[in-house]
Amino acid sequence: MSQVDPMKTENDSTSRVLTEEDLVERFGRPRNYSLVFSNGVFDLLHAGHIASLEAARALGDRLVVAVNADSSACRLKGADRPVTIFGEDTPADLIERLLPDVLVKGADYSLQEIAGSDAVIAAGGEVRLIALEASRSTTGLIERIRASEESRG
Repeated sequence: MSQVDPMKTENDSTSRVLTEEDLVERFGRPRNYSLVFSNGVFDLLHAGHIASLEAARALGDRLVVAVNADSSACRLKGADRPVTIFGEDTPADLIERLLPDVLVKGADYSLQEIAGSDAVIAAGGEVRLIALEASRSTTGLIERIRASEESRG
């Protein structure tokens, strides 16, 4: 398998969403840069998510973000929390195939709860927990929206 330059089509928006096979082809090992991986539902993208992703991006040369598909988000968060992209409940298989140099999750997770952490560590990578933004959570945001809707009507 030939190594594809991951930045060759950086400005082509169609290259930003990749299948697992394309992702592994483009960013898998061997590589001559550090790869950071993070994942989440990101159904209501908020300042806390942005801060976490910015902090993750600062940890390496490239950042791959895996997003739960609607079916996975619904199983994990409930039927009213849609988004799209990866279908499994966790990205463990993808992480094991990709083996990022740095795996990032929010500090509300423990190392044992982070899918793929064992594979990343075994391959010589590291797992980093990013501090959460105070008062920034999707669940809290949804609760405030619902409370506002209920008070109006």
